[in-house]
Amino acid sequence: MSKKQKKMLIRIIIGAVLMVVLYIGYRFFGEETEGDGFKLHEPFWFLLYLIPYFIVGYDILIKAFKGIINGQVFDENFLMAIATVGAIAVAFIQKNGDYTEAVAVMLFYQTGELFQSYAVRKSRKNIGALMDIRPDYANIEAEGGLEQVDPSEVSIGTIIVVQPGEKVPIDGIVREGQSSLNTVALTGESAPRDVAAGDEIISGSINLNGVLKVETTKEFGESTVSKILELVENASSRKSKSEEFISKFAKYYTPAVCFSALALAIIPPLVQWIIPGMEPQWFTWIYRALTFLVISCPCALVISIPLSFFAGIGGAGHEGILIKGSNFLEALSKTKVVVFDKTGTLTKGVFEVSGVHHNELENEEILEYAALAECASSHPISKSLQAAHGKEIDRNRVSDIDEISGEGIRARVDGKDVAAGNAKLMKRLGIEHIECHHVGTVIHMAIDGEYAGHILISDVEKEGSKEALKALKENGVNKTVMLTGDIEKVASDMASRLGVDEVVSDLLPGDKVAKVEEYLSGCGKNEKLAFVGDGINDAPVLTRADIGIAMGAMGSDAAIEAADVVLMDDDPRKIVKAIKISRKCLGIVYQNIVLALVIKFACLILGALGIANMWLAIFADVGVMVIAVLNAIRALRVKNL
Repeated sequence: MSKKQKKMLIRIIIGAVLMVVLYIGYRFFGEETEGDGFKLHEPFWFLLYLIPYFIVGYDILIKAFKGIINGQVFDENFLMAIATVGAIAVAFIQKNGDYTEAVAVMLFYQTGELFQSYAVRKSRKNIGALMDIRPDYANIEAEGGLEQVDPSEVSIGTIIVVQPGEKVPIDGIVREGQSSLNTVALTGESAPRDVAAGDEIISGSINLNGVLKVETTKEFGESTVSKILELVENASSRKSKSEEFISKFAKYYTPAVCFSALALAIIPPLVQWIIPGMEPQWFTWIYRALTFLVISCPCALVISIPLSFFAGIGGAGHEGILIKGSNFLEALSKTKVVVFDKTGTLTKGVFEVSGVHHNELENEEILEYAALAECASSHPISKSLQAAHGKEIDRNRVSDIDEISGEGIRARVDGKDVAAGNAKLMKRLGIEHIECHHVGTVIHMAIDGEYAGHILISDVEKEGSKEALKALKENGVNKTVMLTGDIEKVASDMASRLGVDEVVSDLLPGDKVAKVEEYLSGCGKNEKLAFVGDGINDAPVLTRADIGIAMGAMGSDAAIEAADVVLMDDDPRKIVKAIKISRKCLGIVYQNIVLALVIKFACLILGALGIANMWLAIFADVGVMVIAVLNAIRALRVKNL
């Protein structure tokens, strides 16, 4: 509990004790009590009751006054101030000593405010676990020892030292040492990750045992930890439609109930005054109007709806799912079509050479030509060719590299014209090629215009992909689609193994956007399309989809920047979890809206008819708010979804 909350709790306790003491005292020593014993006059009780009233509610009165001065009159502080001050005034004029209700309204209202601030603090604590990943310093070697510097001062290519128990401050590659990393704050995965020389590591992880020397590959501002913190800090700025509705509702609702209360206080007694023989009951109707104001306070809606989304985003973040705003959390709940990129999303993107066929050269020689031609590319297929070659690449042997999008690469290797790519590239060059009858990605090779054979490369499905696609169907997703640049045979084979509904193959990067737009046009009014990808070429599609979901652990910066949801551990099963979290959160939001509005309007009618008193008004305001807030923080519980 914060200092501010502790002070408020003390104020509430003192105010409650004084209110009870004064209530008992008035029953024995008030002017209206029977008997000829010692009595205290009404003005004295009025002044005594002001003490607990101001102790509990002085800040509400100040906020209401500031709101009036600033032209922002109609808010919950104004409603509480007018209702309680009016109730005290009526009690004083009628000399009935009934000040308890006014003090109780302020007391229970502040209790509700304390409760909701505690609930918000609890939600923020959950997101705070993510904020704890912010590193305070980076170690660099200086004069035989270690010097701690601000991570923002470390440039790319610097060797930093991460000791046991320290956070990895900046993304990089391990150059010396081996250790285990705790990545739970990033991915939600409790199992440590083992790393050794040559492995990439991301900032925000905690080094558990060995000393690591890491060469930084990014500046601090572009590192994973900075990106995550930026996403978390900006998430609350993107409002959902439900939140926007509540904001607009409160904007018009509060003035409406204020004028309605004014009308309730004036019109009925005026009518009674006009009708001959009727005595106008001014105080009765003023009391009803004040009760009406207390009931009408929209706290339950204004507080619980944003809190529900905040808790949902916090719960998702704890599971390694970063959602950039409540608008995207709301959109996730309506997902009916999920479109996947293949490589690195549904498959591991770790390609292996599984064969060299119809080759005119030795296997080692054709692999060497392929690896050298592809040496400038970071594509997984290029890396697999370089890995199969297994030797250090001498780039001085390569020149005139020309990458042809969607087809392959041409380059000069040792003075020879080498072409490595798919059948389209061979047709472009007018080279007769031999089709491969095995399933996989085929890299056709041509040297100096002569066909030299082809290399078969196979991708491996990612663990959890098949399970994720099945679970999506079970959770109301109508259609799953896989988009890929692979040839039809390879794409269809992978799609059938995974259980994808539709597959579109032989796509260029630009074709994916057109395909997603085609699927978007087929979605209904309340149906959303999500696209899941990880590569740089996926960024335009992630932006175009209703919800862009990026694989964050190994995904490109461009994809993470463009996405609305980031999966920190690249597990496709987290897509299902994100949808479940969003639906639970939206369910809680709708429950709170219905609960608050039904009880509010029912009690408003009872208050206008004189059936409801201030005590029922307190329940309609504070009681409903507490119930709604309790319901809202259920959105934090997402572990077992």
